[in-house]
Amino acid sequence: MIRYSRHAREMMAERGISLNEVECAIRMGAKEMQHNKMLHHYRHFTAVTITKGKDCFVITVMPRW
Repeated sequence: MIRYSRHAREMMAERGISLNEVECAIRMGAKEMQHNKMLHHYRHFTAVTITKGKDCFVITVMPRW
C-alpha cells in the first residue's frame, strides 16, 4: 500500500502532481537508492519514499530540473 505524508500531499498540490502520477513514478520511474530512501525519477518530478513494513511511504515530491 502507498501512504503519503502530509508534507508530500502539500508538495503535490503545490506542484500540480497527482496521486496517479506518483504511483506511476513508484512503479515505472528510474530508481536511485540514497541512504535509507528510494528516489523515483519520473517525468518532471522525483518522489522520495521509504519502506515501512509492507507499505511504501511517500516522504516528499520535488521537481526535476
